[in-house]
Amino acid sequence: MPVEITARKKPFRQRLRRDMRENWVVYLLLLPVIIWYIIFCYLPMFGIVMAFENFKFAKGLFGSAWVGFKNFQKFFSSYYFWRLLRNTLTLSIKDLIIAFPAPIIFALMLNELRSRKFKKSIQTISYLPYFISMVVVCGMVKTFTESTGVFSQISQALGGPKELISNPGSFHGIMITSGIWQGLGYGSVVYISALTAVDHELYDSAKLDGANRWQQTLHVTIPGIMPTIIIMLIMRVGHLMSVNYQKIILLYSPATYETADTISTFVYRKGLLDGDYAYAAAVDMFNSVINTILLVTVNWISRRKSETSLF
Repeated sequence: MPVEITARKKPFRQRLRRDMRENWVVYLLLLPVIIWYIIFCYLPMFGIVMAFENFKFAKGLFGSAWVGFKNFQKFFSSYYFWRLLRNTLTLSIKDLIIAFPAPIIFALMLNELRSRKFKKSIQTISYLPYFISMVVVCGMVKTFTESTGVFSQISQALGGPKELISNPGSFHGIMITSGIWQGLGYGSVVYISALTAVDHELYDSAKLDGANRWQQTLHVTIPGIMPTIIIMLIMRVGHLMSVNYQKIILLYSPATYETADTISTFVYRKGLLDGDYAYAAAVDMFNSVINTILLVTVNWISRRKSETSLF
């Protein structure tokens, strides 16, 4: 019997121990990542119990009174529920439609450049905004969109709002536009890597068939990176309800709550500012459950239609 078949039939624990002995350096490098996930992702999940309690610090997590689904009922019947759900979905769907294709288009455009030096220069310049602190980026956005800012003055000259940052109708545009500017270059990295794996013989065959550059892109390049696009789309949909709340908190104000307030920012205000931890935990749990349902659903559809999936 071949050695490979024999090794596959060994128990999982035995194969794992052998692999750890042979590749102990890799597992050692992986250890900090595992510890980080345990401490910051899995241990905090015990806090879910808080969503079903009237949590009091003095009584602790397991000593507080059990209230069942009362916190969830309070959220579903509140004035804020539909507004938060509408704002979260609207902003997320707009961002998905507009911002998600941007790095793909940018990567395809870079792929058409023939000058390697010019291509590297464009890539480097496009990466830089991603490494700017979110606080600095939001400060820049506020400066450009306040009443004396460049963009607000342009808007005013065209008959638009005098101060974009305090206008509820402009908030989504500011969020999406600034997000594309900051994440365009960095987001294109995975697609640029995928483009390098496309078989160049396919391009030669397409040329022999008389295909021009645009036809090669449509029939060779895009199908070649489609599995990567699908995986990234599944991951993006899995975070559909979790918008970039840190950025929203830094940009929004009571004047823009009408369109800017989302479920994540509401959780921040209720939990950290108002101290209503049980209510905030219930709202956040609802948000996480919806994200999980979306992720599993889109992954199932993708697996059925394209045979590409996360799991």
